[in-house]
Amino acid sequence: MKYILLLLLFCVSDLVSEEKPPNILFLIADDWSYPHAGIYGDKVVRTPTFDFLAKNGALFHHAYCASPSCSPSRASILTGRYPHQNESAGNLWSVFPDKFLNWVSELQKVGYFTGKERKGWAPGDYKAGGYKHNPAGKDYVSFGEFISQKPKDQPFSFWFGSSDPHRVYETNTGVRSGMSRDLVKVPEFLPDVECVRNDMLDYYFEVERFDRECGNIIQQLEAAGELENTIIVMTSDNGMPFPRAKANLYDYGTRMPLAIYWKNKIEAGTVMDDFVSFVDFAPSFLEAAGVAIPEDVEGNSFWNTVNGKPSKIDRSRVFVERERHANVRKGDLSYPCRAIRTKEFLYIRNFEPNRHPAGDPSTHISVGQYGDVDNSISKFLIMNKLGESQPIDYFKLTFEKRLAEELYELQKDPFQLNNLAKEKQYAATLKTLRKELKNWMVETNDLRATEPQTIYWDTVLYTPKYQFYDFDLEEKIGNYNMLERIGNRFDSLRCVVD
Repeated sequence: MKYILLLLLFCVSDLVSEEKPPNILFLIADDWSYPHAGIYGDKVVRTPTFDFLAKNGALFHHAYCASPSCSPSRASILTGRYPHQNESAGNLWSVFPDKFLNWVSELQKVGYFTGKERKGWAPGDYKAGGYKHNPAGKDYVSFGEFISQKPKDQPFSFWFGSSDPHRVYETNTGVRSGMSRDLVKVPEFLPDVECVRNDMLDYYFEVERFDRECGNIIQQLEAAGELENTIIVMTSDNGMPFPRAKANLYDYGTRMPLAIYWKNKIEAGTVMDDFVSFVDFAPSFLEAAGVAIPEDVEGNSFWNTVNGKPSKIDRSRVFVERERHANVRKGDLSYPCRAIRTKEFLYIRNFEPNRHPAGDPSTHISVGQYGDVDNSISKFLIMNKLGESQPIDYFKLTFEKRLAEELYELQKDPFQLNNLAKEKQYAATLKTLRKELKNWMVETNDLRATEPQTIYWDTVLYTPKYQFYDFDLEEKIGNYNMLERIGNRFDSLRCVVD
């Protein structure tokens, strides 16, 4: 009897080891912030695809990108390393060195069929880093083309990178789609006026378009008979393209929508309040595929946490950072920051407080004044000092220089408006978080831990000066200049539909 049981155990073990590796479908928006999805309680934007994945899988309330900027965020997703560990790829419009692990490439090595549609790792020059095609995968016109070319029974990894809801927006698309300005909840760091509400609706319109396209891809996945064994991830690279959001370490720049579906592996209706970082994607995907995780991967797999199993990983906090976003300061200068986010506090260290956080106030190159903030009606309203006499000084919050340290108590100040770093009653908290941030920087070999004023990220190549990749920058710059001219002659009714 004993030998029969052993034989059965060996058979079961063989069946487990022969389990087919899961497919990975990675759906990523461009500039979408938490909590702008129906399942998060937003009463305006309609996101049935995201809501479906969350209801039938896991919904994350504390998912954070590694950097609130496209290129470094996407590089960290692919490598499982923090931006400061990815050398030049810690900047926007950078060079992505192929010497770092990339989960797409690693899966291809073990037999996965890989590909991408539209925006993968971008913007920047991956060819100068040694890549022959985009680090997110070989280009395909559509998921349909990709799945039709996939060899039978071969696992796949597919990256769908939308350009929504990145600006430039077509004004009034939100209102015309049936959304109501009256229901918009404007974040408190923006003026709550009709034109900002209208701008929010145009942003929502593109979020909805991203959601529809993801839904179409999932329908094709199901029609191809691949839904049962596919990990589906739906998220964004960084926060919404509004003042004090994208390119900032505040929540609307770094806190991301995230839903993950994996049938029979993630219990439907799972709600995650633990912290996860985007550096955790790479090790999670590799582990799911049965691939060994290299030591130089900084992130940690989140599967045990998602499935309620014991884990030694501290998920009570997360670290975020930024270096140079756009080239918006004389001398190509960065605005370097590091931060630690817990459920109670956000602590930010600004290494160059003498610089303007949103870029130089004088016009620089083609993107205009304060170029780290995407040009928009919302931006120009604040630039024109709208609300200057109101309790909240939006211009100061968005454009003026900041202290070397920032501390926010999140329960009392969810929009991070009141810096408590100089308040005596928070001195102990400030000291603790300062130490934790410094320890993390030292442990992860952050150059700024030993050389706070290093010029490394100020001097690495800014690729738009030499060539363009992945999308037509000149067309977007033309639209930006048009918006700036409109903004300088702003009429408060210009963006309102009668």
